[in-house]
Amino acid sequence: MINIKTSVVLPQRLWEEAKDQEHLKLLILQYMKKCYPNYQIKRVENGFAVCERRD
Repeated sequence: MINIKTSVVLPQRLWEEAKDQEHLKLLILQYMKKCYPNYQIKRVENGFAVCERRD
């Protein structure tokens, strides 16, 4: 299995919908699980999810 580092642009609506920091984390996890199922989030910075993609 190969892990490839990549960044994913997160939609602004996630920050707009979030009620607090914990809710934001939940929204990001739900978004990534649905749209990028093979990606594991390492951190979030400047509107990007820094991830590893598993191939």
